[in-house]
Amino acid sequence: MKAKQFLVIGAGRFGTALATTLYDLGHEVVVVDRSEEAIEAIMHRVTHAAIVDATDEEALRKLGCSNFDAVVVAIGDNLEANILATVAAKSVGGRHVVSKVASALAARVLARVGADDVVRPEHDMGVRVARQLATPSILDAFDLGPDHGVIEIEVRPRLAGTLEHLRLRNRFGVQAIAVNRAGKLEVGPPGDFELRPGDRVVLIGSNDAIQKMRDYLSE
Repeated sequence: MKAKQFLVIGAGRFGTALATTLYDLGHEVVVVDRSEEAIEAIMHRVTHAAIVDATDEEALRKLGCSNFDAVVVAIGDNLEANILATVAAKSVGGRHVVSKVASALAARVLARVGADDVVRPEHDMGVRVARQLATPSILDAFDLGPDHGVIEIEVRPRLAGTLEHLRLRNRFGVQAIAVNRAGKLEVGPPGDFELRPGDRVVLIGSNDAIQKMRDYLSE
């Protein structure tokens, strides 16, 4: 895996978790924050950390903002600073700017001022937990853009059998792209591959197809 370069603006809980995880995964991570205390707490856990006012375009330009694969604006408690930092990052050539927000209104505002992606961690996690509680057999799920998604399911008896017999594409519009059986991964399983209870199968499909699969598993 080729290491990427990330700039994280804001060293709060979300920014710190994001930055240190990216660093632990082998990427180069620069973190900036206006708080000296926040920078001291993270400086030994990332590639570089500095006290910087990220709403200042010149400060971001000096950091080489345009050279990073992605810039994450993780200022969650100050919408004005979040907006200004997002605008500044885009103005100095930020390739891909992701902004963290707390509300749907803030998300719309950030999208309008140039954020390439907007994330709402608390909202998204709430939706994710609710879905898992409603359908325990779904282990994980995420969207692939606005129209498609991926879900990982623990196979129960009603979903056991060969893929050819189960006809997942015909019945639900989803396709099995991988199966994990006791730690052994089968990528692109053929039609005669038999799903067994306890297997973990990864399915891909349109959002409508994913929802149809959810409804079936919830019955």
